Amino acid sequence: MKVLITTLNSKFIHSSLSIRYLKSFCKDIPNIEICEFTINQNKDYIAGEIYKMNPDIIAFSCYIWNLEETLDICNILKIVNPNIKIILGGPEVSFDGEETLKKYDFVDFIIYGEGEITFRELIIKLISENREYIDVKGLIYREEGKIVKNEPRPFIEDLDIIPSPYEDLSGLKNKIVYYESSRGCPFNCQFCLSSTIKGVRFFSLDRVKEDLEKLIDAQVRQVKFVDRTFNTKKEYAMEIMKFIMDKNPENMNFHFEVTAHLLDKEMLDFLSEAGEGLFQFEIGIQSTNPKTIEAIGRTTDIEKAKKVTKIIKGYQNIHQHLDLIAGLPYEDYNSFKDSFNEIYELRPEKLQLGFLKLLKGSGLRENIERYGFKFLNKPPYEVLETKYISYSEMLKLKTIEDLLEKYGNESVFENSLQYIITNYYDTPFDFYEDFSSYWEEKQYHKLSHSKKGLYKILYNFYKDIVRENLQVFNEILKFDYILNNRDSNIPPYLKRRDVEELINKRHDFLKDEENLIKYLPEYKDLATRKLINKVHFEAFDFNIIDFINENYSLKELNGDKIILLFIYKNNKVLNKCEVKDITEKINKI
Repeated sequence: MKVLITTLNSKFIHSSLSIRYLKSFCKDIPNIEICEFTINQNKDYIAGEIYKMNPDIIAFSCYIWNLEETLDICNILKIVNPNIKIILGGPEVSFDGEETLKKYDFVDFIIYGEGEITFRELIIKLISENREYIDVKGLIYREEGKIVKNEPRPFIEDLDIIPSPYEDLSGLKNKIVYYESSRGCPFNCQFCLSSTIKGVRFFSLDRVKEDLEKLIDAQVRQVKFVDRTFNTKKEYAMEIMKFIMDKNPENMNFHFEVTAHLLDKEMLDFLSEAGEGLFQFEIGIQSTNPKTIEAIGRTTDIEKAKKVTKIIKGYQNIHQHLDLIAGLPYEDYNSFKDSFNEIYELRPEKLQLGFLKLLKGSGLRENIERYGFKFLNKPPYEVLETKYISYSEMLKLKTIEDLLEKYGNESVFENSLQYIITNYYDTPFDFYEDFSSYWEEKQYHKLSHSKKGLYKILYNFYKDIVRENLQVFNEILKFDYILNNRDSNIPPYLKRRDVEELINKRHDFLKDEENLIKYLPEYKDLATRKLINKVHFEAFDFNIIDFINENYSLKELNGDKIILLFIYKNNKVLNKCEVKDITEKINKI
């Protein structure tokens, strides 16, 4: 019998950990293959490709992003091949498997809970044509027209009995690879499925290091740890990170979900030594409203979390991604505004404004009436409104989230946004609220926009709405553009000065060995014609470096012209461009 294990990933660059676990746990069973598709591919195409592989048994890993498409594909496969056995597993079918079997007669089996042992036992029975399934724990199936749900499968205590999912690394180069060093979570957040799993189990350090070495050697693009709280056990987490730091792989990073208030001084000092861009941290804040935090069962120390993220920000070596969730209990529009402002002021590299999803099995889903949740009971189960926040307010937050993603989460606009917020708005949220109204008034939400186009829109917003000190903003936006774009074609609406003079003088500057040693030591042996592509010379009406360092204070504006050298770095992740004041040197040429 031929067995196919598959799933629909959300993007092509992603890969599936779950299907690799299932295959590795059955590696001694012949004729088991895995393949991956994406939700962006046509369902008929996917069904056709699976049909051509001619499997006798097919298993799908199901999540909120792929369940509906998966069911349509299963239906097609059963119509054209009634003898095929269809197995579903994963979090999206683990909590209502009986209902799924009642509703969809083309599905034969559902595996609920931890799947490796259950899947193996089921496959062995199907291959041997043994139809006695009652002893397979964690299985839901049909028997004589009735739905049977067997007793739950106990968790695997020794995770090392699961063979490595990454013995075969084909097709993973330059992809995002998911990995776990532990299962479970020490916390009990009511919006999260991990609240249904008690305790934390760990793979051995030797096993983790062995797997990570394989992934490093395979040159995958990113290893994304799916541990719910990676730093649950400090010494364990630090040992894994130290292993990665010692390997110091190039063009590769490691993403961890961490709890900020668990990061103590020892671990922070340790993290200060990490290479730039090697680690990314995702830190779930969710809300700063104490009543909300209590209602969702979250264990946190907001003030310590804020302090820790500021310290890490100061290291300039770790990309921080902080999360907020709209639609939580007791979080109205103004309360969310407060949460937004508190976290935005920390200036993480990414602030993700998410919207509450009432996942099957989560605690909050059991309290729909209590909190007045209104939502569509189909994936992704996103809340539309609650007792505390209206649908129109949620729509407003959707537009703000879009602008946050386009502007706030792109360091390319960092100085321009900070200048506007600091000088013309009481809070960051007030700015985004104003900007979102302008965005919709101009119908920008109905169009797609290039990166260059976003600069022009922000310039027009400032010109139309703020209106004051336009020339100052011109210089700041120009600075941001040059800092983040290796592009000699500066947009024409950005006024420039001394352009021809600088073009004439830059060659003389770059041919001067003293200048190369002082300003460009890493490029001192590079020919001028090649070096010219790695730098940019620009004149500004005032000392913009001091202006930024003085927190964009218009009172501290120095009106003297300054000439800056922008040096672009190929090997940097967070600090991609270095800026140096060369006014004195240029004036002497």
